[in-house]
Amino acid sequence: MGSETEIAKKVAFYTLGCKLNFSETSTIARSFEQEGFNRVEFHESADIYVINTCSVTENADKRFKGIVKQAQKVNPDAFVIAVGCYAQLKPEELADVNGVDLVLGATEKFKITHYLNDLLAQPKLDGGNGLVHACEIDEADFYVGSYSIGDRTRAFLKVQDGCDYKCTYCTIPLARGISRSDTLPNVLKNAAEIAAQDIKEIVLTGVNIGDYGKGEFGNKKHEHTFYELVQALDEVPGIERLRISSIEPNLLKNETIDFVAQSRSFVPHFHIPLQSGSDAMLKLMRRRYMSDLYVNRVQAIKAAMPHACIGVDVIVGFPGETEEHFLETYNFLNDLPISYLHVFTYSERENTPAASMPGVVPLKQRKKRSKMLRGLSAKKRRAFYEAQLGSERSVLFEGENKAGYIHGFTENYVKVKMPWDPSFVNTIHRIKLTEIDEDGLVRFDFVGEEAAI
Repeated sequence: MGSETEIAKKVAFYTLGCKLNFSETSTIARSFEQEGFNRVEFHESADIYVINTCSVTENADKRFKGIVKQAQKVNPDAFVIAVGCYAQLKPEELADVNGVDLVLGATEKFKITHYLNDLLAQPKLDGGNGLVHACEIDEADFYVGSYSIGDRTRAFLKVQDGCDYKCTYCTIPLARGISRSDTLPNVLKNAAEIAAQDIKEIVLTGVNIGDYGKGEFGNKKHEHTFYELVQALDEVPGIERLRISSIEPNLLKNETIDFVAQSRSFVPHFHIPLQSGSDAMLKLMRRRYMSDLYVNRVQAIKAAMPHACIGVDVIVGFPGETEEHFLETYNFLNDLPISYLHVFTYSERENTPAASMPGVVPLKQRKKRSKMLRGLSAKKRRAFYEAQLGSERSVLFEGENKAGYIHGFTENYVKVKMPWDPSFVNTIHRIKLTEIDEDGLVRFDFVGEEAAI
């Protein structure tokens, strides 16, 4: 990007949404660094601001404009680029936002540096007339591998993209295209590169990672299964921990559960979307299982790993959800040995079947139900933490000083804290969980030597 005597341009990134977005932001950032850019924090002055968008909820859409304003406030002359799911779904809408110069869709975002010379040669736009490069989503049929590194103690490793499911509330297939996978050799290569950076934990991520293997070499058949992926990753040297992110209950097989239970590096933590405990609602959502299968998955995990952490996604206020349906979900979750909930208040999304379904739930009711489930989540998390007291676990400490404390997570996702000590960052220690404090975090004692692993 110019002669060596020029001052290197600066780029900053902001990521909305899921772990998959974080992995892709990190990969895009490395492409800028290869072009001679220096990466800075988003609150610092930069020549280019890249915002990786999300469109899972209405709130994520609204946040975008505020983030653009934040960038403009720091440097009004900077160029602002929007990428990600919202950029694919509504490129013209984003291009009309005051301050946005370039919008890149699902496939174009990985070629972002190809557009830089043209962008930087143009004067900064006045008003919202940003350039748009967004393919038809049917053209998003090739795979681009990515992983996050340098941002966190753990790395997010993308293994799969897109989704062939047609849940009635979801825009992700419209934003990311068909299900397709990284090749197994490339996943293992990326995992080895992460391990070489002294990162202790890798989180597997994708849109529908249980579907891994479909489209691995550009065809629709499965070359490998998710189980085979897990087996192969467990053999990669230098990785202390591997964590499976969200996986559909119908794609989480007993063979995977049993393997994780005796694995060298996979940790006993599963995040399994439920969305509703009512079979009537699951049918309206076009989910690919009923509630009895979900119970079976939870029971299988707890039988193999009694100390396992199980997180659950649930949607409240879906069209047609009566008070009886909601209470069915509440009681279903209350009776299950799960550890925490991620509660999503249903919001209408354009071009989805659910947006035109009858039985719209008033927003006030949606918020009330959401509050009830968040309360249940707090109760479930505390009960799970209390069940871990007296046990010995390994904790990986993270890199941020939060109000004088360093935090970390055990292998089964119990959050702990101790007074800030920078020497503990990115180190693993054996601890005994002793008590829960007023923040709901767990206090602990060190076991044996305090030397980091």
